[in-house]
Amino acid sequence: MANITTDTMEKRILSIENKEDAIVLRQKTAPFDFSRFTKKEITELVRAMRVTMKAASGIGLAANQIGLNLSLFVAKIDRKLHAVFNPKITRFSPDEDEMEEGCLSIPKKYGIVRRSTVIWLTGQNAQGQKIKVKHFGLLARVFQHEIDHLNGILFIDKAKEVYEGKRENGNAE
Repeated sequence: MANITTDTMEKRILSIENKEDAIVLRQKTAPFDFSRFTKKEITELVRAMRVTMKAASGIGLAANQIGLNLSLFVAKIDRKLHAVFNPKITRFSPDEDEMEEGCLSIPKKYGIVRRSTVIWLTGQNAQGQKIKVKHFGLLARVFQHEIDHLNGILFIDKAKEVYEGKRENGNAE
């Protein structure tokens, strides 16, 4: 077993401003192998990620943002927690919009990012069951942002312009 506990996890969110952290944030994560974890470890991992995200006032958090080389993210929109393992976007809507984004791993920086307004996604839930979902609006945006993280891509790679401080009603993801 991998023995993931809050004791073995990073106690902080990695920052692009730290060279060692930046290396981790820029790498594609490994697939989540459910056979390496107990149900209790998976539950604890999701709980710890949720707590870390909430403490940082975020709405999404990818596992590599806390130093874990695992294809997993959590997001909380409209009081609903989503934990998605091994996510893959299978289809993007041709309809796009622009919105200000921020990132817990890129402190105090924001930018306008163009993303699809609807996505179709496959992955697994915390029980390892396959899921296939369609998401719209802010949830679609957050999922795209977090999946980018899992692929070593940051919002600053896609933003038209990166600036200090919010200009619109941005979200820290």
